[in-house]
Amino acid sequence: MNISDGELMAGVLEQRGYAVAETPGQADVVLVNTCAIREHAERRVLGRVSQLNGLKRDNPDLVIGVTGCMAQRMGDTLLEQAPYVDLVMGPDGYRELPERLDALSEPGRRLSVLSLDPAENYEGLEQRRTSRISAWVPIQRGCDHRCTFCIVPYVRGPEKNRRPEEVLAEIRGIVATGVTEVTLLGQTVNSYARGDWSFARLLEGVARIPGIRRVRFTSPHPNDVTPDLVEVMASEPAVCEQLHLPAQSGNNRTLKRMLRRYSVESFLERVEMVRKAIPDIALSTDIICAFPGETRRDFEDTLDLLRTVRFDDVYTYRYSPREGTPATRMPADWFIEDGEAAARLRELIEVARSIQSAINRSEVGRVEEVLVEKEARGPGQMLGRTRRGKVVAFAAPTSLEGAYATVELTATSGATFTGRRLANGSRPPEPT
Repeated sequence: MNISDGELMAGVLEQRGYAVAETPGQADVVLVNTCAIREHAERRVLGRVSQLNGLKRDNPDLVIGVTGCMAQRMGDTLLEQAPYVDLVMGPDGYRELPERLDALSEPGRRLSVLSLDPAENYEGLEQRRTSRISAWVPIQRGCDHRCTFCIVPYVRGPEKNRRPEEVLAEIRGIVATGVTEVTLLGQTVNSYARGDWSFARLLEGVARIPGIRRVRFTSPHPNDVTPDLVEVMASEPAVCEQLHLPAQSGNNRTLKRMLRRYSVESFLERVEMVRKAIPDIALSTDIICAFPGETRRDFEDTLDLLRTVRFDDVYTYRYSPREGTPATRMPADWFIEDGEAAARLRELIEVARSIQSAINRSEVGRVEEVLVEKEARGPGQMLGRTRRGKVVAFAAPTSLEGAYATVELTATSGATFTGRRLANGSRPPEPT
């Protein structure tokens, strides 16, 4: 979503005559787009804008802006902590970005734009897409779920869904440029509903657009994995055999404190439903360890969930308190000591990686269709992704970028694959 928002801001500014600079040193305006999910990300942002202050000393007219979720969360406090920042803008302010930058031409002027607009979903604005291989397409902004650990509803506001007709028209325009893969984006993307359009209906409509070869979506909520959605995933050839299904915990007590609104048992029922319809599907998940009140036994339940489901990939996190979220108000003695929290994260990563490595070793020898994305680190190697989201490096010319290749998976490092191309890549149709 942050990448997509960066493309949106670039598109808004280009329409007003701005051009993207090659380096920060060549820019008149530098925008740092931010996330507020974890404290570590915010610390990195503060370090980055401090570095950019060096450019401002050489070019006093340089405008430095901080945008996105961290900007919304910190607001004017960010202007106080970083006096070299000129603009603080939350996720609902991007439509006004050119006008706000114009206002900063007044000497000594600094601005914060922090209002949340319950209707702003950026319909009618065009992103400056940075990839000719794949496109991010936001269909939803904000979130109506109130998970106790999550800052998103407070910095992006309530759920706002785009009109399906506009989404489909945008994707037809993307296809006309030669892009054949799209990823639908939303905070809980499969809760999408607009009029009589459900997410399943929208996904089916996208998958049937001529020229689309691959459709992905992220990030769904387990509660909205419905039989209708699974049927579309199983029956539409363009929908990739990949599903990110955030579990967050494998313990019911912890899930209840997280306000996730499902149990371990109901989560496993959804996994079973998906795998019954799409046996070859690759599943990934998010897991938070050391959530307030999590006992050692609770944590071991989460490890058991990983061993039971056997996810192809796991994004692992140690609980990060976010000011303003309900979890920070839980009893002080529920919070896990730093050393124990770090140990749990290490153990979580070890279990997740061992399962991923075993799954990937079992897939060596498979023949897969790979969309070639970019050059790999090795000389003469290209990097691509299978329909199931597995990353593969293989020998191929750079001219194959953007094409599809048939590749045999010959080895794995545990997380990624090396492969051997078996046939010439197939190019998507030329743009019309």
